[in-house]
Amino acid sequence: MRYSQDHKAQTHQRIIKEASARFRRDGIGATGLQPLMKALGLTHGGFYSHFKSKDELVEKALVAAREELDGLCAQLFASEHPLEAFIDSYLSEWHQTSPQEGCPLPTMSSELGLRGQPSATTDAVLNARLEQVQATLEGENAAERSIVIMSTLIGALLLSRSVENAELAQRILDVTRDHLKQSDD
Repeated sequence: MRYSQDHKAQTHQRIIKEASARFRRDGIGATGLQPLMKALGLTHGGFYSHFKSKDELVEKALVAAREELDGLCAQLFASEHPLEAFIDSYLSEWHQTSPQEGCPLPTMSSELGLRGQPSATTDAVLNARLEQVQATLEGENAAERSIVIMSTLIGALLLSRSVENAELAQRILDVTRDHLKQSDD
């Protein structure tokens, strides 16, 4: 049975969307192609009619995550208090417990870095956030402060996801959020 080009394009996007969520939630290495395709009701062999390799899918999934994040951040940085809104969202319980929907930097990008496979898309994600954060800051060292803020946010989120103690996880988020907001005053 032949499928239309539209059907193939829709299937291609479904695979990317599911992979993006799974890579952020479970990790790239832990996400097998066979379970990914099975979850979508597709065959493992069908994967290769859409992508040359898992690495190609990883990059497309990272781009999809970037696009999701860009949309969310556009809303946050358009608010009355953009940096506070961004910090609150980044260090929220939702972001801590929903890696499949959140920023790819603490998940996909860190795994790519550990594997020695840096991505230009990671650069694009980080540079977009740095520019948005920097635009909210005053002073001549705003560029440097934006790097510190992003590094702190990513580190705090990563730590809060990695500790077993729920109270400690929440404390990491709360203390970091409060400190960053006070530093901005």
